[in-house]
Amino acid sequence: MASKAVYTRGDPMLKKRDDFEDMLEERRISSDLRFAAKCFMPVLYKGLTPCTPETLKSTTLHSDPVNYVIHQVAKETGKALEDVRAEAEAILDEMAHRLQLSTVRFFAFMLSKVFKTLFRSVSVNEEGIQRLQQAIQEHPVVLLPSHRSYMDFLLMSYILYTYDLSLPVIAAGMDFMGMKFVGEMLRMSGAFFIRRSFGGDRLYWAVFSEYVKTIVKNGYAPVEFFLEGTRSRTAKSLTPKLGLLNIVMEPFLKGEVFDVSLVPVSISYERILEEALYARELLGVPKPKESTSGLFKARKILREDYGSIHVYFGQPVSVRNLAHGHVDRCQFNLTPRHIPARPREETVHFVNSTAYRLVRAQEENSVLKPWVLLATLLLQKQEAPMTLDELTERAVWLRDLSRQYGAFLHWPDQMHPSEVVSSSLALHGGLVRISEGRVHLEQAGAAEAASSPEEQLLSRAVLVLSCASYRNQAIHVFLRPALLALAVRATSSARKVEVFDCFRFLRDVFSNDFILCPGATVHDFEEACYLLEKTGALHVTQHDVAVTKRGQKTLDFLTGVLEPFLQGYLVVCRFLLESAEALTQKSFIPAVRQFIIKHLLQGRLTQLEVLSSDLHKNVLAALLRLSAVRRAEQDTLRVNKVKLQSMEDALGGKLPPPNVATARL
Repeated sequence: MASKAVYTRGDPMLKKRDDFEDMLEERRISSDLRFAAKCFMPVLYKGLTPCTPETLKSTTLHSDPVNYVIHQVAKETGKALEDVRAEAEAILDEMAHRLQLSTVRFFAFMLSKVFKTLFRSVSVNEEGIQRLQQAIQEHPVVLLPSHRSYMDFLLMSYILYTYDLSLPVIAAGMDFMGMKFVGEMLRMSGAFFIRRSFGGDRLYWAVFSEYVKTIVKNGYAPVEFFLEGTRSRTAKSLTPKLGLLNIVMEPFLKGEVFDVSLVPVSISYERILEEALYARELLGVPKPKESTSGLFKARKILREDYGSIHVYFGQPVSVRNLAHGHVDRCQFNLTPRHIPARPREETVHFVNSTAYRLVRAQEENSVLKPWVLLATLLLQKQEAPMTLDELTERAVWLRDLSRQYGAFLHWPDQMHPSEVVSSSLALHGGLVRISEGRVHLEQAGAAEAASSPEEQLLSRAVLVLSCASYRNQAIHVFLRPALLALAVRATSSARKVEVFDCFRFLRDVFSNDFILCPGATVHDFEEACYLLEKTGALHVTQHDVAVTKRGQKTLDFLTGVLEPFLQGYLVVCRFLLESAEALTQKSFIPAVRQFIIKHLLQGRLTQLEVLSSDLHKNVLAALLRLSAVRRAEQDTLRVNKVKLQSMEDALGGKLPPPNVATARL
């Protein structure tokens, strides 16, 4: 970092994004039955006639890759060839979709009723729809929505049906298949069901991967899956899973199609249906099993107001353009295409970097509502609640800062800021209360209903984690400047090289919690310097980084954004250093949760967010990656206390004594 890197990304405020149209506006004034029964004639890939679900299954089962693995499994296990083929056929029967337009029409009718009841608007960027329509005609398309709610895949199919686009086939978890009636309805609306893990089941992997590749190669329907693998309970983007992305890119890499278009889609909810459910899951309450009876019990949500949804279809990303100069496709000619082969390191790196790029596109096109900013501010002022006027003033300041950082902010500028704030507080009235002119994070009656101090603590934690899920929607906007703010606070010297070293350390430690593209440390540092200098918080020269007189307010806010994560890492380090018992990965989270509850009740910790099991998993993953902890026999965890102590010291030291605020960087 001796020389100054050049930041070339450009001013994020100048980034052009499409306008939105509310698709429910038409639904509110016209017949839902007529809408469901409309003439549906989507434009198809190169005008091809779609194959039937049965033809798709037959093509998969008789493909060379599946036949090769069937023979290999039969040879290795001694089973009869027909028995293994029957197993493959059973896998396909369990997995395959049975898309029927009549079922889609039924969902279109029902979802119109549900969406108009739950949401004020469902806004879509129509320019993105036009780009998608063009892409579907030219190349096989893969839709990659963000995943924050069960509603996501229903919403996607509803939008495509509304705009007369080819209906997607959707990768869904097996847990949905167990729902009586509903599971089959989902299958008939385009869902195909896959196991959460395959283990070493070569036959299952061969059938599954060939089924997906056959859809891609034929191009008869867009393939849809969630790059993050599962719903994010925290509303932060999750580290992308590469299995399905590898599969859909392989037909291009092997020269079986000219190109594949990857379309990132950002789905932004003003209010999340599962907000309290997610918070309880993060505190160790088991996720309710998906069931039809559970679906009917959830009907009470129809009495609630969930605000608006924004769905942004991003620019289609050409795999061909991405791969140019990064992947040598000649390597795939060295072995017959039907023989499974491990991808080379350059291919793995290419798929991984593509996945991160796509998740970053999802983040940058996610729409932030005013409540996201209010929740961020309220979480930092829990001990000293603000008046409504103070909150409004801070919200306007944060609105302007967010825009300068490039946030895609949906703030109604035609309304007075106090009206915007009051409206947002009213929509999220279950999380906030105004008392004596001050705004408190509080659920009415929640503390009184809890009997013991621990129950009161956990009740409060549900509230805080629910609010944190909204703050986390904006964390990608502040992340890089916040890491730099922490580095500046931690570094006694103003020398840029030392600040960079601290930034690099923090970025590496937190890379399991946030989407930080591999190999982009210098770029992220220069972006953070640019943004903080642009907003007057820092003065940056080739050799030095200095805080300006008016910059302290911004730096205090930014360090406050990451404070819960920092405290989480510190407390897990302290737990592992003090723990005398043998821990396994299974026992780790319950044990660390009890340790944290004890310290919270003693006043040695201040951040209730450190109770999040998602944070505990990410800290453990980081410690394993950094060799401060390793897995031993029988899944036990072995702690390298020297490395762990060094990490704790670098992050900020030991926990303070009871009733003293937690140590900071």
